[in-house]
Amino acid sequence: MALFDVVLYEPEIPSNTGSIIRLCANAGARLHLLKPLGFVLDDKKLRRAGLDYHEWVNVQVHESLADYRAKETPGRVFALSTKGSRRVSDTAFQAGDALLFGPETRGLPASVLAGVDPGFCLYLPMQAQSRSLNLANSVAIVLYEAWRQQGFAGAVSR
Repeated sequence: MALFDVVLYEPEIPSNTGSIIRLCANAGARLHLLKPLGFVLDDKKLRRAGLDYHEWVNVQVHESLADYRAKETPGRVFALSTKGSRRVSDTAFQAGDALLFGPETRGLPASVLAGVDPGFCLYLPMQAQSRSLNLANSVAIVLYEAWRQQGFAGAVSR
């Protein structure tokens, strides 16, 4: 069973999603893609970035955020945004949490953020002159912090 859900709201760049597929495979997370997608699932760039990890990840595609919430009934949903009110590092994650990320070029829309309790809207610290991080990098930072807090459950030593 996956500890966490990674939820990508209208992802646009196939290579980012491919990298996130590989990340989720290695961290034991489920990946949910919310339509519309900016690519087709058999995109060459998506396959290249995800390499052969597609078979190790449970990737689900949903019509909307509401559809995801209804079908998957996640525990707590944390939205990641540069407009967040709480740092990721100040958050105590639990198994069953969902991590919601916005599209690469615009982030989560105000309408989505309005439906998230401010205490569940998180941000990653950055230098003052920075706008944002790459989506795949952001997912990696947050997912590994959440997994670290769970003692890297299911991981093996190499």
